Amino acid sequence: MPLRTPVEYIESLRDDREVWFRGKRVPDVTEHPVIGKAVQHAAIDYRMAESDAHRDLAVVAEGGRQYSRYYKIPESAEDLLLRSRLIETATAEGDTLVVLIKEIGTDALFALLAVTAQMDNPVYHRRVRVFYEYCRDNDLALATAQTDVKGNRVQRPSEQADPDLYVRVVERRDDGLVVRGAKIHTSVTPNANEVIVLPTRAMGAQEADWSIAFALPVNTPGVKLLTSPFGDAEARPGERPISARHKMMETMTVFDDVFVPNDRIFLDGDTQRAGLLALTFVEYHRFTAVSYKLPLVDAIVGAAATIADFNGILGASHVREKLISLIAYAETLRALTQKAAERCVGKANGQVAPDPLMVNIAKSHFAHGYHTAVQHLQELAGGILVTGPGDEDWASQATRPYLEKYLVGRRGVDAAQRMRMMNFIRDLTASEYGAYQEVLAIHAEGSLEAEKLQIFRSYTDNGSAGRVMDLARKMAQF
Repeated sequence: MPLRTPVEYIESLRDDREVWFRGKRVPDVTEHPVIGKAVQHAAIDYRMAESDAHRDLAVVAEGGRQYSRYYKIPESAEDLLLRSRLIETATAEGDTLVVLIKEIGTDALFALLAVTAQMDNPVYHRRVRVFYEYCRDNDLALATAQTDVKGNRVQRPSEQADPDLYVRVVERRDDGLVVRGAKIHTSVTPNANEVIVLPTRAMGAQEADWSIAFALPVNTPGVKLLTSPFGDAEARPGERPISARHKMMETMTVFDDVFVPNDRIFLDGDTQRAGLLALTFVEYHRFTAVSYKLPLVDAIVGAAATIADFNGILGASHVREKLISLIAYAETLRALTQKAAERCVGKANGQVAPDPLMVNIAKSHFAHGYHTAVQHLQELAGGILVTGPGDEDWASQATRPYLEKYLVGRRGVDAAQRMRMMNFIRDLTASEYGAYQEVLAIHAEGSLEAEKLQIFRSYTDNGSAGRVMDLARKMAQF
């Protein structure tokens, strides 16, 4: 099958999927005023594959066929580095908003391929492989649903007052399973073709019904997408240069007694592998995360330097200190991301994964430094970020002359030039889009505490603690 065109991708979404937005069912996601913007944003991945500038990066030619690089199973550090560069480039094309229409789904596929390769029953690995090839060869858009709604966070799935607070099997048939429950924070689901469902945590011995992984077309009966309206306010292009053109949807994905056929079941009842699958997905997905954060932090650094220059304060010592801090923040993230690829670890089936120690340090570095980076940028810009004029004021012959006279920057920087940069910074840091990015910095791809735990585990698993104990024992002999 050839790579899909953007038009073919958009047309594939007209399939009677059950999407709800502000209490109303959406008849056609491609025509919806908010979700339609997300559809066009997601089409970036398909446009890149057709672009002379990006085709060599976005497309793999292998074995007489061509397919999206997102579907390239990583077998070396070079594969991971190219994947990272593709994710970074696509996010830059999205003006700092990640596309995620193939990134997160292939993260899940790589985890499934690696974990099922270790299972005693080979049928699960064969099913995953067939599904992977189906998605690759048809150039599909994928969502991944992992985070359960959880209810009481200190109770296990089997201890909840309502057992459906973690997705579970409610009926087993000869030809498949029936599942019930809901996943939250599911990105790009309204405009994906397939949704992959993974366990969110390790399971206990009595939690076989919750140890389930599968995939389904998004328009499967009983799959209901309750779409978050966050950031749905009308955005004028001059005031919101990023969010007026780019959008990514998030859903609570409900499985209302949904039938899953046998060939789409990838894990069933294996409580030991459920936690391993969850962690393996995180290994790949946090690498995706730090890759797509790079254009965002680069934008903060570039905007900080530009607005400091426009405001005439570039030579001030405290400004230089802030810019040096921002540069170090961005370049440390880039170096850690590259090192995670270079120190990749092998999996049972011959593929590789990013080094979990480096990738979690990178994600933690980004998350803990993001709000300080935003603070520096806002401080350099000034309060006019939230008190400045609107598009209508620039369009009015009565008010525009005052804006042009009084909102200038240093000599040589006119008011329109300065305010375009201010509006970019406002959208990046002080709008609903900015708030979205700040929350993502803390919670997306795992919490701050989860990253700390993985750093500790990875360092211990890496043998460092054992080497120190061996050294201590040697020293004790003298």
